[in-house]
Amino acid sequence: MSESTLDTWKPVTVRDLVEKHFCGPSPDCEERQVFKSDEWGVLKTTAITWSGWDERAHKVLPKAYWNQPDIEVHSGDVLVTKAGPRHRVGVVCYVPSTRKQLVVSGKMIALRPKVGVVDSAVLAGLIARQAPQKYIQDRTTGMAESQVNFANEVLLNTPLNLPPLGEQRVIAQISERLDTALHETEAIIAKLMAVKQGLLHDLLTRGIAANGELRPPQAEAPHLYKESPQGWIPKEWEDTVLGAVTTWASGGTPSRAVPGNWVGPIALLTPKDMKSFEMSDASEHISVKAAQLGSRVMPADTVFIVVRGMILAHTFPVVLGRQPMAFNQDVKAVTAGPHLSGRFLAHWFVANSSHFLRKVTEATHGTKKLDMGDLVSMPIGVPALVEQHAIIERQAAINRQFTDESLYHAQLKALKTGLMDDLLTGRVRVTPLLAEAAQQKGSA
Repeated sequence: MSESTLDTWKPVTVRDLVEKHFCGPSPDCEERQVFKSDEWGVLKTTAITWSGWDERAHKVLPKAYWNQPDIEVHSGDVLVTKAGPRHRVGVVCYVPSTRKQLVVSGKMIALRPKVGVVDSAVLAGLIARQAPQKYIQDRTTGMAESQVNFANEVLLNTPLNLPPLGEQRVIAQISERLDTALHETEAIIAKLMAVKQGLLHDLLTRGIAANGELRPPQAEAPHLYKESPQGWIPKEWEDTVLGAVTTWASGGTPSRAVPGNWVGPIALLTPKDMKSFEMSDASEHISVKAAQLGSRVMPADTVFIVVRGMILAHTFPVVLGRQPMAFNQDVKAVTAGPHLSGRFLAHWFVANSSHFLRKVTEATHGTKKLDMGDLVSMPIGVPALVEQHAIIERQAAINRQFTDESLYHAQLKALKTGLMDDLLTGRVRVTPLLAEAAQQKGSA
């Protein structure tokens, strides 16, 4: 920051900028949102994110905690998380608008900025900068990284550098415009996600007719469908079971007692590497010799699914391999038969993931597992290969849209982070904009 900038910016603490700060209760609550007009809700810490404020992240308070206006969140408040896992402590956002009768919990602190001294968005942005965050984190305590906290005084004593009010207003306007663009993109992404899920279901139950369009639903065109164990499927599709059109292979982990086993170019896939449909980059690699001795190597386009491990308590990961790779004993490799596309099969697993999760049972020591009998006996409708490829391309098109919007959203976030840091440190000044606005006002 230049000397001229330092002359116009004022060193302050958070305490100097707020007229009120407050925390609330953290009682046991029903896991539902407020839906009656007289109910009061308490915010979850997930209401406060680096992407902004989310009033939907709350739960209804017990009646004994209702009617506490002193800790009710208002439009213009700034909220900061103060307890939880370290990466979730010190998260800050401001509240542009909110429903009534929501209060803060004991895991956060609300700041009510002084009107005419600091803009809410600017105060939130200042606290979010690297130096204030380090000040807070250095004074955060706890027995473990999974549960830390800081005292209110730490936040109130946090040093900041405050821009003049005129510059604050312009900075806040820029922030608001970027937030609007981010929220619009988030809405598009949410809509595309819903479309993706709905389209995948339609593609795998109705398919694509010879005219290149989805077949009409069975209720509208019953003559196009036949009944099967998995429900109505197009008449042209083969009605079979998964085990009849696939082959399965088990994996293994080579001994760590032999150092040479873990030196080599072959990726070893484990459940922790399987986070999404296209994710197939393994964190560990083994040698060719180790692969030959016990961990099979499967070719590209093999479908990998998790059949054992705690991850099955929450999700059913499916990965389509992009390269030949080995895999450990918690993973099964599924190879499509000659009349079945590996990518179509992967989409089918994703679409039926909820069914497989319902089949998960407990193994030894609380480990989750899937029974092979449940897997291979699952009914599947198989279209002709030409229709499978049409289905794959239709899903790929919506996936490309989703990826493009997600990339644009990430670019907007990076732009906002960089630009706001420049503006809130004075590296980039908004005074030329102020001068231009004053000149336009004078000539009006």
